[in-house]
Amino acid sequence: MKVGVVGVTGAVGREMITDLADSGLDIEVVPLASARSEGAVIDFRGKSLKVRAFSIELLKGCEFTLMSAGGDFSRNHAVEISSAGSVVIDNSSAWRMDPTVPLVVPEVNPDDLQFGVGTKRIIANPNCSTIQLVVPLSALKNAFGIQQVIVASYQSVSGTGQKGISELAAQVQGHFSFKEPPPQVYSQPIAFNLLPAIDKIDLAGHCFEEEKIIRETRRILKLPDLQILATTVRTPTFNCHGEAVSVRLARKVTLDQAKELFRGAKGINFIDSTDASELPTPRMVAGDRAVWVSRVRLPLDADESDWLQFWVIADNLKKGAATNAVQILELLAAGGCGQNHDEAND
Repeated sequence: MKVGVVGVTGAVGREMITDLADSGLDIEVVPLASARSEGAVIDFRGKSLKVRAFSIELLKGCEFTLMSAGGDFSRNHAVEISSAGSVVIDNSSAWRMDPTVPLVVPEVNPDDLQFGVGTKRIIANPNCSTIQLVVPLSALKNAFGIQQVIVASYQSVSGTGQKGISELAAQVQGHFSFKEPPPQVYSQPIAFNLLPAIDKIDLAGHCFEEEKIIRETRRILKLPDLQILATTVRTPTFNCHGEAVSVRLARKVTLDQAKELFRGAKGINFIDSTDASELPTPRMVAGDRAVWVSRVRLPLDADESDWLQFWVIADNLKKGAATNAVQILELLAAGGCGQNHDEAND
């Protein structure tokens, strides 16, 4: 099976190659990037592969194409790639709210991997912060029902790609030599700082990252009217996004019931500890493919409640991007996707 990877030299693209290599899939990889990266060499299962400049012609014969090359690129090329015979798994925001394009987290909504007659053969990878949020929310929804979500995210600079990583590194290094470079990627210095909005802010005060979390979560959970209050913060960390989450459930639960749910939930590593040294942090979970949940608690002094709080963290380049895309590919390769029979029969 041939699999194209477009944007292979970027932060997410490199993780896609790693996850593909670690998968059990019997595949041949076609690594593509922009013209400026042509000739670069990547390692895949002990073989050195030369990166080539993107062209549709090079993807012919690829059954699947993983893309992480930005929204504009995807809007310009994804349909053409799929028309050439490749199912596209796209990491950008370009197609996430298109009702004809599945938006999938394998632990949450694998049944959405269906293509109707005449629809685009494109699958959207959700936003990194959305992915790690909907995994525990889905478990809560299925067990107890959910009515309201309040989430504050603390997001690393790798969410902006290699340019964000480079800016933080340069500012940290420059800070101690009294030659800190001015910000170019972010609106203010990110080193030793917190930026209380991610992406553009609209006239109502919501930033685009918050809008993505809200709209994508509603779509994935199939709760179009779910009230979600989101605040997104950029932090001076290189990898991993953390989220402080408060959920109003449809019924009251005890703390033991909530913990037992997370302990058995698919895709979640649950840490049930009051020892702060054991709680999952960016440095602890970087490189890990799971979603980590800890600090599960009810409101102060409550024995049971319809409100539940917890901390969730994941590597945004892994489960938040590359790993989720490869998991989708594994489902597709195993036959987990096909035509919607009702639409096909119509």
